[in-house]
Amino acid sequence: MILTQSSVGRKILVAVTGLLLVAFICVHLLGNLSLFAGADAINAYAEKLHSLGPVVWIFRLVMLGLFAVHVIFAVQLTVENSSARPEAYMQKVNEEATFMSRSMIVTGCILFAFIVYHILHFTGRVVGVENVEALVDATGRFDVYTMVVQSFNSVAITLIYLIGMVCLFLHLAHGVGSFFQTLGLTNDSTFDAVGKLGKVVSIVLLVGYVAVVICGVAK
Repeated sequence: MILTQSSVGRKILVAVTGLLLVAFICVHLLGNLSLFAGADAINAYAEKLHSLGPVVWIFRLVMLGLFAVHVIFAVQLTVENSSARPEAYMQKVNEEATFMSRSMIVTGCILFAFIVYHILHFTGRVVGVENVEALVDATGRFDVYTMVVQSFNSVAITLIYLIGMVCLFLHLAHGVGSFFQTLGLTNDSTFDAVGKLGKVVSIVLLVGYVAVVICGVAK
């Protein structure tokens, strides 16, 4: 694949896969917000997803593929940049770069660990969930609502999710703007606006996901 044979091509793959993952994160948040409508709403939402069967698993595999491409080439680019950058130049870049841009690889690694945990928690239901077999609502559906409430009654689980959301905020605050810059969609007059757009998107997602956690804690 020609895009993988140059650093520019790999940057484009990281940017495009990142944008698609952000779109998924936004859609995922909309589904999670059904928690505010009560047990019936979120249980019905979960049941609807479950009824799609193979479609959901195909979608999950596609997202996993996008995530793998994003992570692999992001790490590769970071290693290449570090090995090719003279020490004096690195010091200059660090002075000009923001904390969010310098910590991209760190927040990305933490997000990777968090996503693995999240899948094992709410999808696989093999960690952080007690008496899975008993979690059934009055209509016979799996009781996602009760699972969420029970999970966020744990201080440890709540902290894991809050840390994950803070890292998501830091990662996207720089990453969204980088997407437009990588594809050459910014110039001197739009650079600051695009940077602000990235921060707005990341703040909205942070507030939305933290609200879901707080709602679970408060129930």
